[in-house]
Amino acid sequence: MVTRGEPGVSPESRRAVLKAIADLDYRPNLMARGLVQRRSRLFGVMISTLRNPFFSSVVSGIQDRANELGYQVLFNTGDRDPALEERAIESLLELRVDGLILASPRVDDKVVAHAAAAVPVVVLNRETTDDATDSVTNDNITGARLAVEHLVGLGHRRIAFISGGRGSGARNRAEGYRLAMTEFGLADEIQISEGAHTEEGGEQGARHILTSRPLPTAIFASNDLCAIGAMNALEEAGVRIPEDVSLIGYDNTTLAALRHISLSSIHQPGRDMGRSAVDRLSERLASERTAPRHDVVTPGLVVRSTTAPPRPDE
Repeated sequence: MVTRGEPGVSPESRRAVLKAIADLDYRPNLMARGLVQRRSRLFGVMISTLRNPFFSSVVSGIQDRANELGYQVLFNTGDRDPALEERAIESLLELRVDGLILASPRVDDKVVAHAAAAVPVVVLNRETTDDATDSVTNDNITGARLAVEHLVGLGHRRIAFISGGRGSGARNRAEGYRLAMTEFGLADEIQISEGAHTEEGGEQGARHILTSRPLPTAIFASNDLCAIGAMNALEEAGVRIPEDVSLIGYDNTTLAALRHISLSSIHQPGRDMGRSAVDRLSERLASERTAPRHDVVTPGLVVRSTTAPPRPDE
């Protein structure tokens, strides 16, 4: 009662207990308390990869909101490997977490459904149709349209896209690119180069684009890491950004905002998404809600130094 700050203890007894706790360097056993209360006050978070700085804002939002609601958070990662992700999810369940947030998971839907049968689950940055699972996603099709619309507004017509492979949101961003190019009368200019949501994937995609003639005047990369990899490949080939080719990414990470990178990007509000994921978990636990909720956040355009009008001769 004393450690939880509950009433019913005299001031003298409270002081004596707190002194004994300090003298003995006592720490409460949260696992044992959880078994008694049938609640651990722990949320587990499995993050697909720690390499992408987008997830730092997601983690910040999760941590802040969990603290506000009186929860502790356990984080782990599967490093983009579905088998390791499944193991990471199982380890969190074994620690008796009250709920799970799966950030951009690459595991099969059946693995997510299995976890949701044990505790409330929120899938972040990936769509789900499982009735037992909530989700918080970004409107990737609208975000891709914003990128294409920005480039078209600058005067670009030959706009290439570097895909995100199996990355979260990649399929919808590619679809949004195709739809926007068609909407603006540029269906004949659609050019998709296979990549991934990594620097290596962006370099690979850009090197393929560099073999095409004529070169596009603008490139839309499926995320910021992909765009930075593309930037490396373009600069190594002597292609100037944005004088020769404009470049835009997706996520608006802290990397994109660095002055020497200054990458135009589509903003995905990771912090807000993290907070919303915690809210969905705590709401399920408090109300025993069974109907799924699927929150979709709105992206925005952030213009920096890597996009400009094409050269007059293009």
